Amino acid sequence: MFKEKIIPCKRFIGCGVYLAVFVGLYLLIVGTSDARAESKIIDRIAAVVNDDVISLYELNREMIPYLERMHALGYTGDQEIAAQYKLREDVLNQLIDKKLTDQEIKRLNITVSEKEIDNAVERIKERGFRTEEDLIEALKQQGMTLPEYRTRVKEQILRTKLVNLEVKSKIVITKDDIADYFETHADEYRFEKKYHLRNIILTVSPLADEAEKAAVREKMASIREEFLAGKSFADLAGRHSESPMAEKGGYLGEFEFREINETLQSILADKDAGDITDILETPQGYQLFYIENITNSPGRSLEEAAPEIEEKLYNEVVNKEFQSWLSDLREKSLIKIIR
Repeated sequence: MFKEKIIPCKRFIGCGVYLAVFVGLYLLIVGTSDARAESKIIDRIAAVVNDDVISLYELNREMIPYLERMHALGYTGDQEIAAQYKLREDVLNQLIDKKLTDQEIKRLNITVSEKEIDNAVERIKERGFRTEEDLIEALKQQGMTLPEYRTRVKEQILRTKLVNLEVKSKIVITKDDIADYFETHADEYRFEKKYHLRNIILTVSPLADEAEKAAVREKMASIREEFLAGKSFADLAGRHSESPMAEKGGYLGEFEFREINETLQSILADKDAGDITDILETPQGYQLFYIENITNSPGRSLEEAAPEIEEKLYNEVVNKEFQSWLSDLREKSLIKIIR
């Protein structure tokens, strides 16, 4: 367990001045009910991680998307309070881990160039966007600008380099490991399922209130009912979808099952050609996926499957070793959680 000390929570208040001794804190401007009253700059510290702080503002900001999903689940009063408490602890621990890794990145002088960020963004565009404008529009739907997204990509590259240095360089996957996995998972490699998918997206503004979200979801439910009543999914996508693929009837292409993200894999696993998913709430908005067809291609040999198996085993070991490394780092760090 990491070192934790509970210390009294203090409130820092100033009137129109910066508190230099608390550099790094985010400042919230809180107005009073009297329009003539002076604004107050208020924030609280949620945790101290070595020489850095995590502000309550930062913690609350990170919790917002999770709280919105939680609210949609319809918890009772006591259930919601308990769930919010656990969520706060989980998100705070994630922020502590982020601070610790950021500190290690700085200590080890790990850097990333603009060219590396450009290349990463280009790879992302090639996988799912025809133009930069399409990417910008998709980011806008998630309440994010391209510069903000580039900053996030930069952080991901830095953390990948840290993991490579501290963890991955010490891991070796042998040919025997790969062969053993192939034998015990033979059914997965006898044939490859390929899914021909279409989708419909209805976007939701990041500023939408619950009533507006409910209206969008109700519209999607109506579209789904039209499909179940016999309407063509492609026609419905062409008329209603807000995706760049709408003009193609929402056709996304042909995908091997292993190419589909894990969340969607779990949804499609027990469905057949001609099936439609339930309404999915995603960062892009509300979505429906339609399985137009499923085909089987010949299976792969050990030699053909080896790169994929090696990556899978590698990632499993990396995740385990990284958590162990992070736990050791917590033990060596001074972490104070302020309640």
